[in-house]
Amino acid sequence: MAIEHDFFGLLSSGPDGSIFWSETVEFGDQAVTVDLTAPDQDDVSQDALDIAAGLIAGLENIDAIARRAMLAEVDDRTSEVTEYVLQQQETHGDELVDLLVDVSGDAAVDIIRSLRLISMTILADEHGGSEPFAVLEYALDGDETEDVLLVNFGSDATVLSVMSAD
Repeated sequence: MAIEHDFFGLLSSGPDGSIFWSETVEFGDQAVTVDLTAPDQDDVSQDALDIAAGLIAGLENIDAIARRAMLAEVDDRTSEVTEYVLQQQETHGDELVDLLVDVSGDAAVDIIRSLRLISMTILADEHGGSEPFAVLEYALDGDETEDVLLVNFGSDATVLSVMSAD
């Protein structure tokens, strides 16, 4: 079976009923991998696909929301964003400045501004649920994707959580 959508085209399901779509989209001066996946195509609605298409088309806005959410957690010393910032400072030391796109003197702000959006994964079967519908993956160094921050969005484009995946 298959699902057809104006944005995604024909989404064919695998033998197990799962669907997968992947595309590389240009975002500023970088390429971002966007994946849409669901373990069972029967759990994917047209509304979910419409919302997914809107998130992809509005990637610049979604990125801005994600960065604001990361910045909001900087004041919390126990947040994963703060831990990530400290880890990056320790890992890169004096070379950190070479990875920053802007140096304002506030290391946390500079690091968050300099994060590269690596990928966006849309879990199309999670539309309307409490689990993440979209996950944006950020890394300071695009070549080293071991230390990343993940921003989880609900299908209503609100941030559910920010977590590290080191």
